Amino acid sequence: MIIRPVFAVVERDLVKLFRQKGRLLSALVRPLIWLFVIGAGFDVLIEPKESGYRSFLIPGVLGMAVLFGALLGALSTVYEKESGVMKIMIIAPLKHYWIVFAKMTSASISACVQVVLLLIVLALLGDIDRNLNWLLLGFSIILLSLACSGIGMLVAAFSKTLDNFAAIMNFVIFPVFFLSGSLYPVSNLPGLLGILAKLNPYTYGVDLLKHSVNVPSGGDADFTIVQNVSIILLFTATAFVVSSWRFSRDEASDVWFVASKKK
Repeated sequence: MIIRPVFAVVERDLVKLFRQKGRLLSALVRPLIWLFVIGAGFDVLIEPKESGYRSFLIPGVLGMAVLFGALLGALSTVYEKESGVMKIMIIAPLKHYWIVFAKMTSASISACVQVVLLLIVLALLGDIDRNLNWLLLGFSIILLSLACSGIGMLVAAFSKTLDNFAAIMNFVIFPVFFLSGSLYPVSNLPGLLGILAKLNPYTYGVDLLKHSVNVPSGGDADFTIVQNVSIILLFTATAFVVSSWRFSRDEASDVWFVASKKK
C-alpha cells in the first residue's frame, strides 16, 4: 500500500533526470574541471611529485558529484511546492514523512547515477586504481548520497520558492564543499576552520571515500571508518526527522489555508 506511491514519486523524479541530458553532462563536466584544471595547477606547487595533488583530489571530485547531484535532486521538491503539485501529494492517503523519504531516495539515486558515470570516465582516463576497495566505495557513495540528500531536503523544507532555494543554496553548498577534506586534509586546517570542517557532515563522507579509494591504509583519511559511518548516519537521521517535521507543518498549514478560503 505504501510502497506503490513511494515508488511512483521516485520513478517520476528519475524519469525527469534521464530526460535532462544537460544535467547529466554537467554532472561530469564540473568535477572533471576541478580535477584537470585545479588539480594540475596545484600539482606543480606540491612536493614530492610522486604523491601528486591530482590523485588526492579523486575522492573530492567523487564527493562533489554526489553533493551537487543530490542537492539538484532536492530542487524538484521546491518546484513542486511552488507549482502546487506537492499539495496533491499532501492530500493523498500517505504520511508526510513517506513523501520526504521518497524525495530523499530519488535524490540519492540521482546522485549515485551521476557519480557512477563519473567513475566510468575516470576509469577510462586511468585515474581509478582497479585494486581499490569497490565494496567500500559503493557503500561510501550510497551513504554520502543519503547525507547530501538530507542536506538538500533541509534546504528545500525551509524554502517556499525556487528563488529562496537558490539563495539559501549559495550559502550552503560552497561552505559545505570548501570546509571539508575535498581539497585539503582537515587535520591541516587551523583554528576555527578546523572546527567548522569537523562539524560538517559532508567532511566525513569525503573521508570515507578516501578510505575506499586510497587503499590499503586509508591514505590521506583524517578519521576512522567507524567515526565516518556513525556521524553520517546520525546526521542523515536528524535531517530526515527535521525535514519531515518542517514539511508536515508548512504543507499542512498551506492545505488548511486553501480549504478555509474555499469555505
